[in-house]
Amino acid sequence: MQAPISASPQEERALLLEGALAQLLAPLAAGGEPGRAGIVHRLDRDTSGLLVVAKNAASLSALGIAMKARRIKREYLGLVRGVPEHRRGTIEGAIGRDPNNRLKFAITAEGKPAVTHYEVREAFAGHAELIFRLETGRTHQIRVHLSAMGHTLVNDRTYGRWEARFDLPGQALHAWRLTLLHPRTGDELEFEVDPPEAYARARDLLRGDG
Repeated sequence: MQAPISASPQEERALLLEGALAQLLAPLAAGGEPGRAGIVHRLDRDTSGLLVVAKNAASLSALGIAMKARRIKREYLGLVRGVPEHRRGTIEGAIGRDPNNRLKFAITAEGKPAVTHYEVREAFAGHAELIFRLETGRTHQIRVHLSAMGHTLVNDRTYGRWEARFDLPGQALHAWRLTLLHPRTGDELEFEVDPPEAYARARDLLRGDG
């Protein structure tokens, strides 16, 4: 008889979390968009970090309104190619589907307004770590704006290029901080989570490039 296949600790935690969320959010799944029960906003695939999930319909509605009104503050960390000329700046450009590639997004005249603020957190030899603060939440917003700026994210397969020396599943982008008002009490809540180990290793590698 074949021996049972054992899961790694990381896989076990992911399965437990998936099961817990499925039970917790089951009431919100009925009649809603498949796979989006309670989800207030999205993260790009391979982007790590904080995500807002509502436990009931009233909270989902209130948080959705707060997100559209830009009352939920979000900050990201990202490793980029090159060092921006200015330590702080703002990137503005309407984002829509790339007319030449429907799998990508781009700055287009027909797109929706998008604003990204950035700040250099640490500069390396040929790379930098930036902090991003979003005013809007367009699909691929940070990645598109960085591409237009000429400083694509490390290992962004879609908008930049892949380097095998970085042990990353995808682009080096992490949803770092979240600030919002509790939908029931109105209390201000602040959350912060460190980047995963793969991101930290990539950052350490860049620190050693000099």
